[in-house]
Amino acid sequence: MARDDERFERARQEPIVGGLPDVPGIGVAMRLTPGLGVHLRGLADEILVHDYPGATLRRHEREMLATAVSAANDCFFCMDSHGAFANALLEKTGETDLVPLLDVIKDGSSDGLSDKMCALLHIARTVQRDPRGLAEVDVDAATAAGATDADIQLAILIASAFSMYNRLVDGFRTRTAPTTEAYRERAAEIAENGYSAPAGAAVAGRG
Repeated sequence: MARDDERFERARQEPIVGGLPDVPGIGVAMRLTPGLGVHLRGLADEILVHDYPGATLRRHEREMLATAVSAANDCFFCMDSHGAFANALLEKTGETDLVPLLDVIKDGSSDGLSDKMCALLHIARTVQRDPRGLAEVDVDAATAAGATDADIQLAILIASAFSMYNRLVDGFRTRTAPTTEAYRERAAEIAENGYSAPAGAAVAGRG
């Protein structure tokens, strides 16, 4: 089945667990209790938005890692929303020539990306698939390509966290959109304010 057809088929599915909030995607888990919302958004901010000591990865590159892991887990809500967030960040910085690489990443490839990003995508996808399969040689390759220890830590953190987010979305079978366009408006807010600001918040704050 082609990916667009698979996305449409997934969008037709309804939640299979009762008593869930009537919102799409990861918003369901975030609204189950106030604490879950705070901590799930906070985790996203820590690994995707906030400064991480020693890391050289930029925000759009962190979103690319989240997109890659979500695509490897076939989680359409997360791969499409975080792909849209990466797109918004690239538009914000004027680096739109990199936008086509988001579809490359969703297809499970790293073609066209820097050696450093290729190595970090390999680490993230390995942790998603088989964490004990990550080897010292993979870490050494990333270091040789210019990744810092903190970059490698972030790749592992993102892969681990998004495997959890993906399973929350698809385990509950939460609602997800049939097209990627559904995420564009929220993407602009995320690019400005990060994850902890409520949807619809005034544009101010985090860059």
